[in-house]
Amino acid sequence: MDLGLLSGQLPQLSWEQIESNAQAAFLGVALGDALGATTEFMTPHEIKSKYGVHKKMIGGGWLRLSPGEVTDDTEMSIHMARAVIDVDGWDLTSVADYFVKWMQKRPKDIGATCARGLRTYIHKGTTQMPYNEWDAGNGAVMRIVPVAIYTLGDQARLNAYATQQAHITHHHTLSDAACIAVGSMVQAAILGASIAQLRTLAEDLIRRHPKFSFEPYNGHSSAYVVDTIKTVFHHLFNSNDFESCLVGVVNQGGDADTTGAIAGMIAGPLYGGPAFPKAWCKRLDRDVSREVQHLAQMLVRRSPMAHRSTQPCT
Repeated sequence: MDLGLLSGQLPQLSWEQIESNAQAAFLGVALGDALGATTEFMTPHEIKSKYGVHKKMIGGGWLRLSPGEVTDDTEMSIHMARAVIDVDGWDLTSVADYFVKWMQKRPKDIGATCARGLRTYIHKGTTQMPYNEWDAGNGAVMRIVPVAIYTLGDQARLNAYATQQAHITHHHTLSDAACIAVGSMVQAAILGASIAQLRTLAEDLIRRHPKFSFEPYNGHSSAYVVDTIKTVFHHLFNSNDFESCLVGVVNQGGDADTTGAIAGMIAGPLYGGPAFPKAWCKRLDRDVSREVQHLAQMLVRRSPMAHRSTQPCT
């Protein structure tokens, strides 16, 4: 996966627009997470029977969340971003330490694979789990947005950091491929890529790993990373605005907080913050909303692209 596929095709955006798009990516994670948590582990039939079409930020779900409350998808992303900002650079041990601090606060939601990886880090000090055929979950890609923003302008760093953070908890070829592909799509969207250009990147992933092919879409929306990416791609490429993309994804049920978060991180910068439903933004936890936008700005100002520009990097 390489943004070189779009070389010379992306528009020249102002630095202000790039920063705004980076904030939209991180805010998109939180909005998709909070919206999707309501329908997590439900089937499409159950969702339809209970809500008709779920499109309001009402909380609830199996976690009994408050309206606008987020889950592990956003929380792990925030903690990774804090680690990068606090040490002013990429340090995998710091990232793992921040994940452990988060886990020790007993969050409402933490995936079994993430918990196992963090417990291994606590006891053995390793930041890389051994390769495991059962580690093809979506827990590494759900938290990729800080990496995508921080490495903006450097594909090699994106590839390296995406897989490094993944291996703290997930070590599988398909998880790695999804992290790099989604990270690349987030970067492309931040830089002004069109929906057609994002599809070019998606098709490159499918060429490399045909299991991710989403046409025809089978309707599965589990925590298996292949099902997750298929669900996101199906709704991303069959909608024309932020709201309809996320509503489609979360009404698929299954691991809806994570499919919502991943769809949000791509569709957010694609359509831009002004396209976000105002009712969702008002309901989203205010502290989370402020922090993700602040962290996105801090990360993008430390990115390789910022260092090559005349913009401030601190």
